[in-house]
Amino acid sequence: MRLDKYLKVSRLIKRRTVACDACNAGRVSVNGRVQKASYDVKVGDRIELRFGEKVQSVEVLSVAETVKKDEAQNMFRYI
Repeated sequence: MRLDKYLKVSRLIKRRTVACDACNAGRVSVNGRVQKASYDVKVGDRIELRFGEKVQSVEVLSVAETVKKDEAQNMFRYI
């Protein structure tokens, strides 16, 4: 699954266009490397989101095309 779509489906970022913009601006890194929105997310990847002074790190636990709002928290784990 594309990185921008994963961020939207997992509800780490509210909209896919915002996720795409964040990736293009270099605010999203996977496994320590800045990645584009087209990066293929896999289970076990570590995603780091930077918005200003706030840094949010998560580990990918599952990848699914669609999930319900209640189950979105099960797709990742905060580090």
